Amino acid sequence: MSFGLGTRACILGCSGLRVTSQERRFFSSNHPLGFILFARNISTVTQVQALCDELRDCVGWNAPILIDQEGGRVQRLRPPLAREFLPPLAQCQRAGAQASRAMYLRFRIIAAELQALGIDVNCAPVADIARPDTHPFLHNRCYGETAAKVMGLARAAANGLLDGGVVPVIKHMPGHGLGVVDSHHALPQVAATAAVLEQDDFAVFTELNDLPMAMTAHVVYAAYDVLPATVSTQMLGIMRNQIGFSGLIMTDDISMQALPDGLDARAEAAITAGCDVVLHCSGVLEEMIAVSRVVGRMGSVARQRAERALAHRNVGGSVDISNLDAQLATLVGKQADD
Repeated sequence: MSFGLGTRACILGCSGLRVTSQERRFFSSNHPLGFILFARNISTVTQVQALCDELRDCVGWNAPILIDQEGGRVQRLRPPLAREFLPPLAQCQRAGAQASRAMYLRFRIIAAELQALGIDVNCAPVADIARPDTHPFLHNRCYGETAAKVMGLARAAANGLLDGGVVPVIKHMPGHGLGVVDSHHALPQVAATAAVLEQDDFAVFTELNDLPMAMTAHVVYAAYDVLPATVSTQMLGIMRNQIGFSGLIMTDDISMQALPDGLDARAEAAITAGCDVVLHCSGVLEEMIAVSRVVGRMGSVARQRAERALAHRNVGGSVDISNLDAQLATLVGKQADD
């Protein structure tokens, strides 16, 4: 069974290691498109596998299970469930001319680790360009300091996930690297001209516009609009028409404090602006109820985009993870112990 006309335009979290009875009733009656896991949802291999099964059972089909597994500071899975990795920027710098191959190997390994647990969508790669004043919450999660470098490395990372049967979500469209505040806590205001944005930040996402999913940036681009991109009709139009992204567009976490107003108003504004799906991560049931109510059911175009994106999920070819690990170690040395 696949998702249908009743699927709501949201991806939701859950509160703990198992689905509660209240969550089960809510998910079963509201049918979110998918679910996202965080550290609070992770204990052992068998527990994560069981949780993924329970979530899918709630909605009656093989719903996507998402996670943020970038490697480095942002990775919800830690040993012994998954390998530790260097921060992406450090790995790319260390690998030098072999950075593209290193990023492919990194994400091919990550894909195999996710697949083994029942997780099939990864909120990566990060396609933002690092600048000297990029906020520390993001800086070392980036892959490089130029558009050309980030284009190639993000493509290699996405290919590693796709080859492992995991759907990549490029982020944070149309570019978060010029943000000098943490959008989890405040609203970044980017004053760069349209010419600079189009030449650099937007150009990366244009190069990657054939990938299946993307996540928006909670950032104001003053050259275009006073509203954050996630809730800006003008910025969503740029993503679709100028950048040319035709895949599924989901918001970054709608709970982040960069956005004004309450959760329900934020969620409604995002859908109205042109986002296909709203992401809500906290797992707080009352908040999920409010978000689910206002986003409504997915429209036919959004469902088609979701179908195309999720068609990239598969088991992935068998791969010798130890061999990939050894190749990566040769390129960058020891991973997370440095």
